[in-house]
Amino acid sequence: MINRREFLRAGSAVGLSTAFGTQLAGCVPATGGIGSEYFPTRIPQGSILNFPASEAPIDHVVILMMENRSFDHYLGWLGSDQGYLERGLRNYGGSFSIDARPHQEYTDPLGTTHSTFSMTGGTSVAGYRGCGFADPGHGWGSGRIQRDQGFLAAGSGNDLFALGYMEAADLPFHARMARRFTTFDHYHASVLGPTQPNRRYLHSAQSGGYKNNYLPILELGHQWDTIWDRLRAAQVSVRSYSPDLPSLAFWGERMIPMFAPIDRYFEDCSAGTLPAVTFLDPPYLPWWQADDHPLSDPAAGQRYLRDVFRAFTESPHWANGLFILTYDEWGGFFDHVAPPVLPDLLGSRDDQQNFGQAGFRVPTVLASPYSKPGYVDHRTYDHTSILRFLEWRFLGAPPEGSGGDASWSLSPRDRNANNIGNSLGATNPDPVLFDLNDLPLRAVTPICAGIPQAPSPGMQPDRSASSSQSSSAMSLDAPRDASDTGALAGDHGAPTEPGGPGADLLDALELGYFEQIGASTEFSSMAGTWASQPGS
Repeated sequence: MINRREFLRAGSAVGLSTAFGTQLAGCVPATGGIGSEYFPTRIPQGSILNFPASEAPIDHVVILMMENRSFDHYLGWLGSDQGYLERGLRNYGGSFSIDARPHQEYTDPLGTTHSTFSMTGGTSVAGYRGCGFADPGHGWGSGRIQRDQGFLAAGSGNDLFALGYMEAADLPFHARMARRFTTFDHYHASVLGPTQPNRRYLHSAQSGGYKNNYLPILELGHQWDTIWDRLRAAQVSVRSYSPDLPSLAFWGERMIPMFAPIDRYFEDCSAGTLPAVTFLDPPYLPWWQADDHPLSDPAAGQRYLRDVFRAFTESPHWANGLFILTYDEWGGFFDHVAPPVLPDLLGSRDDQQNFGQAGFRVPTVLASPYSKPGYVDHRTYDHTSILRFLEWRFLGAPPEGSGGDASWSLSPRDRNANNIGNSLGATNPDPVLFDLNDLPLRAVTPICAGIPQAPSPGMQPDRSASSSQSSSAMSLDAPRDASDTGALAGDHGAPTEPGGPGADLLDALELGYFEQIGASTEFSSMAGTWASQPGS
Protein backbone atom coordinates (compact mmCIF):
# COMPACT_ATOMS: atom_id res chain seq x y z
CA MET A 1 0.00 0.00 0.00
CA ILE A 2 1.35 3.44 -0.91
CA ASN A 3 1.81 5.73 2.09
CA ARG A 4 1.35 9.49 2.11
CA ARG A 5 5.07 10.18 1.68
CA GLU A 6 5.19 7.98 -1.43
CA PHE A 7 2.04 9.69 -2.67
CA LEU A 8 3.62 13.13 -2.26
CA ARG A 9 6.77 11.98 -4.03
CA ALA A 10 4.71 10.54 -6.87
CA GLY A 11 2.96 13.88 -7.19
CA SER A 12 6.34 15.58 -7.35
CA ALA A 13 7.51 13.29 -10.14
CA VAL A 14 4.33 13.89 -12.12
CA GLY A 15 4.77 17.62 -11.60
CA LEU A 16 8.30 17.46 -12.98
CA SER A 17 7.39 15.57 -16.14
CA THR A 18 4.27 17.62 -16.80
CA ALA A 19 5.68 21.02 -15.99
CA PHE A 20 8.88 20.75 -17.97
CA GLY A 21 6.92 19.45 -20.93
CA THR A 22 4.92 22.70 -21.04
CA GLN A 23 7.49 25.15 -19.78
CA LEU A 24 7.54 27.46 -22.80
CA ALA A 25 3.77 27.84 -22.74
CA GLY A 26 3.99 29.24 -19.23
CA CYS A 27 6.43 32.05 -20.07
CA VAL A 28 4.72 35.40 -20.49
CA PRO A 29 6.06 38.96 -20.67
CA ALA A 30 6.73 40.46 -17.26
CA THR A 31 6.01 43.94 -16.03
CA GLY A 32 8.88 46.06 -14.80
CA GLY A 33 11.04 45.60 -17.88
CA ILE A 34 12.98 42.54 -16.73
CA GLY A 35 12.36 40.11 -19.57
CA SER A 36 10.14 37.03 -19.69
CA GLU A 37 9.04 35.10 -16.64
CA TYR A 38 7.18 31.92 -15.79
CA PHE A 39 3.90 32.55 -13.97
CA PRO A 40 2.44 29.21 -12.85
CA THR A 41 -1.21 28.40 -13.24
CA ARG A 42 -0.89 25.30 -11.03
CA ILE A 43 -0.83 26.09 -7.30
CA PRO A 44 0.43 23.64 -4.64
CA GLN A 45 -2.47 22.58 -2.44
CA GLY A 46 -2.92 21.96 1.28
CA SER A 47 -0.21 22.55 3.85
CA ILE A 48 2.93 20.53 4.35
CA LEU A 49 2.45 20.96 8.10
CA ASN A 50 -0.69 18.82 8.01
CA PHE A 51 1.43 15.74 7.35
CA PRO A 52 3.80 13.98 9.74
CA ALA A 53 7.29 15.40 9.28
CA SER A 54 8.61 11.99 8.24
CA GLU A 55 6.21 12.03 5.29
CA ALA A 56 6.96 15.60 4.19
CA PRO A 57 8.17 15.98 0.59
CA ILE A 58 11.02 18.36 1.55
CA ASP A 59 14.31 16.47 1.98
CA HIS A 60 16.90 19.17 1.23
CA VAL A 61 16.96 22.70 2.64
CA VAL A 62 19.39 25.42 1.54
CA ILE A 63 19.61 28.55 3.72
CA LEU A 64 21.32 31.70 2.47
CA MET A 65 21.49 34.79 4.68
CA MET A 66 22.57 38.02 3.01
CA GLU A 67 23.29 41.37 4.65
CA ASN A 68 21.63 44.57 5.80
CA ARG A 69 18.64 45.47 3.65
CA SER A 70 15.07 46.26 4.69
CA PHE A 71 11.85 45.05 3.11
CA ASP A 72 10.56 48.42 1.87
CA HIS A 73 14.06 49.31 0.62
CA TYR A 74 14.34 46.14 -1.52
CA LEU A 75 10.78 44.88 -2.15
CA GLY A 76 8.58 47.92 -1.56
CA TRP A 77 7.93 48.13 -5.32
CA LEU A 78 5.75 45.00 -5.07
CA GLY A 79 2.99 47.15 -3.61
CA SER A 80 2.53 48.91 -6.95
CA ASP A 81 3.38 46.04 -9.33
CA GLN A 82 0.01 45.76 -11.06
CA GLY A 83 0.74 42.46 -12.79
CA TYR A 84 1.83 40.92 -9.49
CA LEU A 85 -1.23 42.23 -7.66
CA GLU A 86 -3.65 41.12 -10.38
CA ARG A 87 -2.23 37.59 -10.43
CA GLY A 88 -2.47 37.47 -6.65
CA LEU A 89 -6.12 38.49 -6.70
CA ARG A 90 -6.83 35.95 -9.42
CA ASN A 91 -5.04 33.11 -7.63
CA TYR A 92 -5.89 33.84 -4.00
CA GLY A 93 -9.05 35.94 -4.02
CA GLY A 94 -10.05 39.46 -3.12
CA SER A 95 -8.16 39.50 0.17
CA PHE A 96 -4.75 39.25 -1.53
CA SER A 97 -2.48 42.13 -0.54
CA ILE A 98 1.09 43.01 0.38
CA ASP A 99 2.13 45.58 2.97
CA ALA A 100 4.83 47.27 0.89
CA ARG A 101 5.27 51.05 0.87
CA PRO A 102 8.40 52.56 -0.66
CA HIS A 103 7.06 56.14 -0.59
CA GLN A 104 7.61 57.62 2.87
CA GLU A 105 8.73 60.89 4.44
CA TYR A 106 11.10 61.47 7.36
CA THR A 107 12.25 64.59 9.18
CA ASP A 108 15.88 65.41 9.92
CA PRO A 109 17.16 67.10 13.12
CA LEU A 110 16.88 70.53 11.48
CA GLY A 111 13.17 70.04 10.87
CA THR A 112 13.44 69.47 7.12
CA THR A 113 11.25 66.72 5.69
CA HIS A 114 12.76 64.38 3.11
CA SER A 115 11.01 61.89 0.85
CA THR A 116 12.32 58.44 0.08
CA PHE A 117 13.78 58.20 -3.42
CA SER A 118 14.33 55.64 -6.15
CA MET A 119 17.88 54.43 -6.76
CA THR A 120 16.94 52.97 -10.16
CA GLY A 121 19.56 53.39 -12.84
CA GLY A 122 22.21 54.50 -10.35
CA THR A 123 21.42 58.14 -11.14
CA SER A 124 20.21 59.17 -7.68
CA VAL A 125 22.37 61.10 -5.24
CA ALA A 126 23.44 57.77 -3.69
CA GLY A 127 24.25 55.91 -6.91
CA TYR A 128 24.01 52.16 -6.44
CA ARG A 129 26.51 51.82 -3.60
CA GLY A 130 26.08 55.01 -1.60
CA CYS A 131 29.72 56.01 -2.06
CA GLY A 132 30.48 59.05 0.07
CA PHE A 133 27.57 58.37 2.39
CA ALA A 134 27.78 56.54 5.70
CA ASP A 135 26.77 52.93 6.21
CA PRO A 136 23.27 53.45 7.71
CA GLY A 137 22.90 52.99 11.45
CA HIS A 138 21.80 49.53 12.53
CA GLY A 139 22.94 49.23 16.13
CA TRP A 140 21.08 48.50 19.34
CA GLY A 141 20.68 52.20 20.16
CA SER A 142 20.30 53.66 16.67
CA GLY A 143 17.67 51.07 15.79
CA ARG A 144 15.53 52.13 18.74
CA ILE A 145 15.80 55.77 17.74
CA GLN A 146 14.73 54.86 14.20
CA ARG A 147 11.76 52.95 15.63
CA ASP A 148 10.65 55.78 17.93
CA GLN A 149 11.70 58.97 16.15
CA GLY A 150 12.21 58.14 12.49
CA PHE A 151 15.00 57.17 10.13
CA LEU A 152 16.62 60.62 10.00
CA ALA A 153 16.32 61.54 13.67
CA ALA A 154 19.33 62.64 15.70
CA GLY A 155 21.10 59.50 16.86
CA SER A 156 19.65 57.35 14.06
CA GLY A 157 23.11 57.01 12.51
CA ASN A 158 21.58 57.85 9.14
CA ASP A 159 21.97 60.28 6.29
CA LEU A 160 20.01 60.49 3.05
CA PHE A 161 21.30 57.13 1.79
CA ALA A 162 19.00 55.33 4.25
CA LEU A 163 15.96 56.70 2.37
CA GLY A 164 16.85 55.19 -1.01
CA TYR A 165 14.91 52.24 -2.41
CA MET A 166 15.46 49.77 -5.21
CA GLU A 167 12.99 48.84 -7.92
CA ALA A 168 12.36 45.65 -9.89
CA ALA A 169 14.78 46.62 -12.65
CA ASP A 170 17.58 47.08 -10.10
CA LEU A 171 17.11 43.62 -8.58
CA PRO A 172 16.06 41.27 -11.39
CA PHE A 173 16.79 38.16 -9.34
CA HIS A 174 14.69 39.32 -6.39
CA ALA A 175 11.93 40.48 -8.73
CA ARG A 176 11.57 37.11 -10.39
CA MET A 177 11.87 35.22 -7.12
CA ALA A 178 9.15 37.26 -5.40
CA ARG A 179 6.82 36.98 -8.40
CA ARG A 180 7.41 33.24 -8.83
CA PHE A 181 7.51 32.05 -5.21
CA THR A 182 6.36 33.05 -1.71
CA THR A 183 7.45 36.13 0.16
CA PHE A 184 6.59 37.55 3.59
CA ASP A 185 5.53 41.04 4.59
CA HIS A 186 5.99 40.46 8.33
CA TYR A 187 9.30 38.62 8.46
CA HIS A 188 11.52 40.54 10.90
CA ALA A 189 15.12 40.49 11.97
CA SER A 190 15.28 38.63 15.28
CA VAL A 191 16.59 41.57 17.30
CA LEU A 192 16.66 45.33 16.81
CA GLY A 193 20.42 45.31 16.56
CA PRO A 194 23.39 44.58 14.29
CA THR A 195 24.61 41.64 12.25
CA GLN A 196 26.12 39.16 14.68
CA PRO A 197 23.29 39.09 17.25
CA ASN A 198 20.85 38.36 14.43
CA ARG A 199 23.04 35.65 12.95
CA ARG A 200 23.35 34.08 16.40
CA TYR A 201 19.56 33.87 16.52
CA LEU A 202 19.48 32.10 13.16
CA HIS A 203 21.94 29.52 14.45
CA SER A 204 20.89 29.22 18.09
CA ALA A 205 17.66 31.16 18.88
CA GLN A 206 19.58 33.55 21.16
CA SER A 207 22.59 35.86 21.05
CA GLY A 208 24.15 34.89 24.37
CA GLY A 209 23.16 38.25 25.82
CA TYR A 210 25.43 40.14 23.39
CA LYS A 211 23.95 43.27 21.84
CA ASN A 212 26.85 43.93 19.48
CA ASN A 213 29.21 42.20 17.07
CA TYR A 214 31.28 40.73 19.87
CA LEU A 215 33.89 38.26 18.61
CA PRO A 216 34.39 35.18 20.84
CA ILE A 217 38.16 35.08 20.39
CA LEU A 218 39.25 34.37 23.97
CA GLU A 219 36.74 31.55 24.48
CA LEU A 220 37.58 30.10 21.04
CA GLY A 221 34.01 30.35 19.82
CA HIS A 222 30.54 30.54 21.32
CA GLN A 223 29.92 27.48 23.43
CA TRP A 224 26.15 27.21 23.67
CA ASP A 225 24.05 24.85 21.54
CA THR A 226 23.12 25.58 17.93
CA ILE A 227 20.73 24.03 15.44
CA TRP A 228 23.80 22.50 13.79
CA ASP A 229 24.77 20.68 16.99
CA ARG A 230 21.23 19.33 17.30
CA LEU A 231 21.02 18.21 13.67
CA ARG A 232 24.38 16.47 13.78
CA ALA A 233 23.47 14.71 17.04
CA ALA A 234 20.33 13.43 15.28
CA GLN A 235 22.47 12.11 12.38
CA VAL A 236 21.05 14.68 9.97
CA SER A 237 23.65 15.62 7.35
CA VAL A 238 24.71 19.29 7.33
CA ARG A 239 27.34 21.39 5.58
CA SER A 240 28.40 25.05 5.38
CA TYR A 241 29.83 26.30 2.07
CA SER A 242 31.83 29.55 1.89
CA PRO A 243 33.52 31.59 -0.87
CA ASP A 244 36.06 33.08 1.56
CA LEU A 245 35.79 32.59 5.34
CA PRO A 246 33.00 30.64 7.08
CA SER A 247 30.85 32.73 9.41
CA LEU A 248 30.05 29.62 11.47
CA ALA A 249 33.69 29.65 12.56
CA PHE A 250 32.54 31.94 15.39
CA TRP A 251 31.12 28.79 17.01
CA GLY A 252 34.55 27.22 17.35
CA GLU A 253 36.34 24.10 16.22
CA ARG A 254 33.32 21.83 16.56
CA MET A 255 31.94 23.40 13.37
CA ILE A 256 35.02 22.65 11.26
CA PRO A 257 33.72 19.27 9.96
CA MET A 258 30.87 21.21 8.34
CA PHE A 259 33.08 23.57 6.33
CA ALA A 260 33.60 23.32 2.58
CA PRO A 261 34.54 25.84 -0.14
CA ILE A 262 31.81 27.13 -2.41
CA ASP A 263 33.33 25.16 -5.31
CA ARG A 264 32.22 22.02 -3.48
CA TYR A 265 28.64 23.30 -3.33
CA PHE A 266 28.42 23.48 -7.12
CA GLU A 267 29.98 20.02 -7.40
CA ASP A 268 27.58 18.56 -4.83
CA CYS A 269 24.59 20.13 -6.56
CA SER A 270 25.64 18.62 -9.87
CA ALA A 271 26.31 15.20 -8.34
CA GLY A 272 23.15 15.19 -6.23
CA THR A 273 25.16 14.86 -3.01
CA LEU A 274 24.06 17.90 -1.00
CA PRO A 275 23.40 17.28 2.70
CA ALA A 276 19.91 17.45 4.14
CA VAL A 277 20.56 20.99 5.40
CA THR A 278 22.95 23.43 3.72
CA PHE A 279 24.08 26.83 4.98
CA LEU A 280 25.56 29.18 2.39
CA ASP A 281 27.81 32.15 3.10
CA PRO A 282 28.06 34.91 0.47
CA PRO A 283 31.44 36.49 -0.38
CA TYR A 284 32.08 38.81 2.57
CA LEU A 285 35.57 40.23 2.14
CA PRO A 286 36.00 43.68 0.57
CA TRP A 287 37.97 42.68 -2.51
CA TRP A 288 35.06 40.66 -3.87
CA GLN A 289 32.16 41.53 -1.57
CA ALA A 290 28.82 40.20 -2.85
CA ASP A 291 26.79 39.97 0.37
CA ASP A 292 24.67 43.12 -0.28
CA HIS A 293 26.10 44.87 2.81
CA PRO A 294 26.51 48.61 2.17
CA LEU A 295 28.60 49.96 0.57
CA SER A 296 28.82 46.98 -1.76
CA ASP A 297 27.01 46.95 -5.10
CA PRO A 298 23.84 44.82 -5.14
CA ALA A 299 24.74 43.82 -8.72
CA ALA A 300 27.43 41.52 -7.31
CA GLY A 301 24.93 39.96 -4.93
CA GLN A 302 22.51 39.40 -7.81
CA ARG A 303 25.12 37.33 -9.62
CA TYR A 304 25.95 35.24 -6.60
CA LEU A 305 22.30 34.61 -5.79
CA ARG A 306 21.52 33.61 -9.36
CA ASP A 307 24.41 31.15 -9.54
CA VAL A 308 23.85 29.35 -6.24
CA PHE A 309 20.09 29.16 -6.79
CA ARG A 310 20.49 27.94 -10.37
CA ALA A 311 22.86 25.19 -9.22
CA PHE A 312 20.28 23.99 -6.70
CA THR A 313 17.40 24.04 -9.17
CA GLU A 314 19.45 22.11 -11.74
CA SER A 315 20.33 19.44 -9.17
CA PRO A 316 18.34 16.26 -8.48
CA HIS A 317 17.46 17.80 -5.10
CA TRP A 318 15.17 20.51 -6.49
CA ALA A 319 12.12 18.24 -6.84
CA ASN A 320 12.06 17.81 -3.05
CA GLY A 321 14.02 20.90 -2.11
CA LEU A 322 13.54 24.22 -0.34
CA PHE A 323 15.70 27.32 -0.84
CA ILE A 324 15.37 30.04 1.82
CA LEU A 325 16.76 33.50 1.05
CA THR A 326 16.78 36.04 3.86
CA TYR A 327 18.76 38.97 5.30
CA ASP A 328 20.27 39.20 8.76
CA GLU A 329 18.91 42.68 9.56
CA TRP A 330 17.51 45.84 8.02
CA GLY A 331 20.84 47.68 7.78
CA GLY A 332 19.39 51.04 8.86
CA PHE A 333 17.28 51.41 5.70
CA PHE A 334 13.75 52.72 6.13
CA ASP A 335 10.77 50.44 6.65
CA HIS A 336 7.30 51.59 7.63
CA VAL A 337 6.22 48.62 9.81
CA ALA A 338 6.96 48.87 13.53
CA PRO A 339 8.88 45.79 14.74
CA PRO A 340 7.05 43.49 17.19
CA VAL A 341 8.11 42.21 20.60
CA LEU A 342 8.49 38.41 20.73
CA PRO A 343 8.90 35.85 23.55
CA ASP A 344 12.56 35.56 24.47
CA LEU A 345 14.97 34.04 26.96
CA LEU A 346 16.14 37.56 27.82
CA GLY A 347 12.90 39.46 27.40
CA SER A 348 12.68 42.54 29.60
CA ARG A 349 10.35 45.44 30.37
CA ASP A 350 13.42 47.64 30.07
CA ASP A 351 13.57 48.43 26.37
CA GLN A 352 17.34 48.87 26.45
CA GLN A 353 17.73 45.34 27.82
CA ASN A 354 14.92 43.66 25.89
CA PHE A 355 16.16 40.94 23.54
CA GLY A 356 12.54 40.19 22.71
CA GLN A 357 12.40 43.39 20.66
CA ALA A 358 12.57 42.18 17.07
CA GLY A 359 14.10 44.25 14.29
CA PHE A 360 12.57 45.82 11.21
CA ARG A 361 11.39 43.67 8.31
CA VAL A 362 13.88 42.04 5.96
CA PRO A 363 13.38 40.61 2.44
CA THR A 364 12.72 36.87 2.58
CA VAL A 365 11.69 34.40 -0.13
CA LEU A 366 10.69 30.74 0.19
CA ALA A 367 11.47 28.94 -3.09
CA SER A 368 10.41 25.36 -3.75
CA PRO A 369 8.24 23.38 -6.15
CA TYR A 370 5.87 23.38 -3.16
CA SER A 371 5.89 27.18 -2.73
CA LYS A 372 2.71 29.01 -3.65
CA PRO A 373 3.51 31.26 -6.62
CA GLY A 374 3.34 35.01 -6.09
CA TYR A 375 1.96 34.45 -2.61
CA VAL A 376 2.35 36.68 0.46
CA ASP A 377 2.40 35.10 3.92
CA HIS A 378 1.23 37.72 6.43
CA ARG A 379 2.06 35.92 9.68
CA THR A 380 4.81 37.21 11.95
CA TYR A 381 8.18 35.50 11.49
CA ASP A 382 11.79 35.98 12.47
CA HIS A 383 14.98 33.98 11.89
CA THR A 384 13.98 31.39 14.47
CA SER A 385 10.99 30.53 12.27
CA ILE A 386 13.55 28.84 10.00
CA LEU A 387 14.81 26.89 13.01
CA ARG A 388 11.24 25.90 13.78
CA PHE A 389 10.86 24.37 10.32
CA LEU A 390 14.10 22.40 10.69
CA GLU A 391 13.12 21.27 14.18
CA TRP A 392 9.76 20.06 12.87
CA ARG A 393 11.15 18.37 9.77
CA PHE A 394 14.16 16.68 11.38
CA LEU A 395 14.04 16.87 15.20
CA GLY A 396 10.55 15.89 16.31
CA ALA A 397 9.06 19.32 17.05
CA PRO A 398 5.32 19.81 16.62
CA PRO A 399 4.42 21.73 13.45
CA GLU A 400 3.15 24.72 15.44
CA GLY A 401 2.72 25.73 19.07
CA SER A 402 4.90 25.47 22.15
CA GLY A 403 3.07 22.73 24.04
CA GLY A 404 4.36 19.32 25.07
CA ASP A 405 7.97 18.25 25.49
CA ALA A 406 10.13 21.21 24.46
CA SER A 407 13.46 19.37 24.42
CA TRP A 408 13.62 19.97 20.66
CA SER A 409 13.83 23.75 21.15
CA LEU A 410 16.91 25.88 21.75
CA SER A 411 15.19 28.72 23.65
CA PRO A 412 11.74 30.23 24.25
CA ARG A 413 12.15 32.16 21.00
CA ASP A 414 12.13 29.19 18.61
CA ARG A 415 9.71 27.31 20.88
CA ASN A 416 7.12 30.05 20.28
CA ALA A 417 8.06 30.94 16.70
CA ASN A 418 5.72 30.48 13.77
CA ASN A 419 6.92 27.75 11.40
CA ILE A 420 8.11 29.32 8.15
CA GLY A 421 6.91 26.24 6.26
CA ASN A 422 3.27 27.10 6.98
CA SER A 423 2.54 28.26 3.43
CA LEU A 424 4.24 25.34 1.65
CA GLY A 425 1.76 23.16 -0.20
CA ALA A 426 1.60 19.40 0.26
CA THR A 427 0.54 18.30 -3.23
CA ASN A 428 0.49 19.55 -6.82
CA PRO A 429 4.09 20.89 -6.87
CA ASP A 430 5.39 22.96 -9.77
CA PRO A 431 9.18 22.86 -10.29
CA VAL A 432 9.25 25.07 -13.39
CA LEU A 433 11.24 28.30 -13.15
CA PHE A 434 11.76 31.58 -14.90
CA ASP A 435 14.78 31.61 -17.22
CA LEU A 436 17.79 32.09 -14.96
CA ASN A 437 20.03 32.60 -17.98
CA ASP A 438 18.37 35.76 -19.29
CA LEU A 439 18.41 37.94 -16.17
CA PRO A 440 19.45 41.46 -17.28
CA LEU A 441 22.30 41.81 -14.81
CA ARG A 442 24.19 45.09 -15.07
CA ALA A 443 27.92 45.54 -14.61
CA VAL A 444 29.23 45.91 -11.06
CA THR A 445 30.18 49.52 -10.34
CA PRO A 446 33.64 50.56 -9.03
CA ILE A 447 34.32 49.98 -5.36
CA CYS A 448 34.01 52.97 -3.03
CA ALA A 449 37.31 54.36 -1.79
CA GLY A 450 38.31 55.94 1.50
CA ILE A 451 36.34 56.32 4.69
CA PRO A 452 32.72 57.24 3.93
CA GLN A 453 31.81 60.79 4.83
CA ALA A 454 28.82 61.35 7.09
CA PRO A 455 27.02 64.48 5.89
CA SER A 456 24.06 65.87 7.76
CA PRO A 457 20.81 64.20 6.73
CA GLY A 458 19.75 65.27 3.27
CA MET A 459 23.08 66.78 2.28
CA GLN A 460 25.06 65.75 -0.78
CA PRO A 461 27.78 63.13 -0.27
CA ASP A 462 31.47 63.94 -0.44
CA ARG A 463 32.34 62.76 -3.96
CA SER A 464 36.04 63.11 -3.21
CA ALA A 465 35.72 59.74 -1.48
CA SER A 466 34.71 58.04 -4.73
CA SER A 467 37.11 55.91 -6.69
CA SER A 468 37.40 54.99 -10.34
CA GLN A 469 39.24 51.72 -9.87
CA SER A 470 37.42 48.42 -9.97
CA SER A 471 37.35 45.91 -7.15
CA SER A 472 39.58 43.62 -9.18
CA ALA A 473 42.39 46.17 -8.83
CA MET A 474 42.64 45.69 -5.08
CA SER A 475 45.64 43.87 -3.70
CA LEU A 476 44.62 40.64 -1.99
CA ASP A 477 47.37 41.05 0.58
CA ALA A 478 46.51 44.63 1.49
CA PRO A 479 47.50 45.05 5.15
CA ARG A 480 45.40 46.74 7.82
CA ASP A 481 46.88 50.16 8.54
CA ALA A 482 46.88 50.48 12.31
CA SER A 483 46.93 54.27 12.05
CA ASP A 484 43.66 54.57 10.14
CA THR A 485 40.13 54.31 11.46
CA GLY A 486 39.12 51.08 9.83
CA ALA A 487 40.03 51.20 6.15
CA LEU A 488 42.09 48.63 4.33
CA ALA A 489 45.25 50.23 3.03
CA GLY A 490 46.64 49.13 -0.32
CA ASP A 491 48.64 50.30 -3.31
CA HIS A 492 45.48 51.28 -5.17
CA GLY A 493 43.75 53.28 -2.47
CA ALA A 494 41.63 52.20 0.48
CA PRO A 495 38.14 50.81 -0.04
CA THR A 496 35.59 51.29 2.66
CA GLU A 497 35.91 48.48 5.17
CA PRO A 498 32.93 46.13 5.04
CA GLY A 499 30.60 46.00 7.98
CA GLY A 500 29.11 42.89 9.50
CA PRO A 501 30.80 39.56 8.79
CA GLY A 502 33.36 41.09 6.41
CA ALA A 503 34.90 43.28 9.11
CA ASP A 504 34.44 40.66 11.81
CA LEU A 505 36.06 37.89 9.80
CA LEU A 506 39.00 40.14 8.91
CA ASP A 507 39.48 41.00 12.58
CA ALA A 508 39.35 37.33 13.54
CA LEU A 509 41.79 36.46 10.77
CA GLU A 510 44.29 39.09 11.87
CA LEU A 511 44.01 38.01 15.51
CA GLY A 512 44.90 34.44 14.55
CA TYR A 513 41.51 33.08 15.56
CA PHE A 514 41.20 30.66 12.65
CA GLU A 515 44.60 29.16 13.36
CA GLN A 516 43.71 28.81 17.05
CA ILE A 517 40.62 26.73 16.31
CA GLY A 518 42.34 24.80 13.51
CA ALA A 519 40.23 26.16 10.63
CA SER A 520 41.59 26.71 7.15
CA THR A 521 42.05 30.28 5.94
CA GLU A 522 42.36 29.35 2.29
CA PHE A 523 39.86 31.21 0.13
CA SER A 524 37.89 29.48 -2.60
CA SER A 525 39.26 29.94 -6.11
CA MET A 526 35.77 31.23 -6.99
CA ALA A 527 35.70 33.99 -4.36
CA GLY A 528 36.19 36.84 -6.83
CA THR A 529 33.82 35.49 -9.46
CA TRP A 530 30.77 37.64 -8.78
CA ALA A 531 32.11 41.13 -8.00
CA SER A 532 34.08 41.52 -11.23
CA GLN A 533 31.68 40.35 -13.94
CA PRO A 534 30.46 42.68 -16.69
CA GLY A 535 26.77 43.16 -17.38
CA SER A 536 24.83 40.39 -19.08
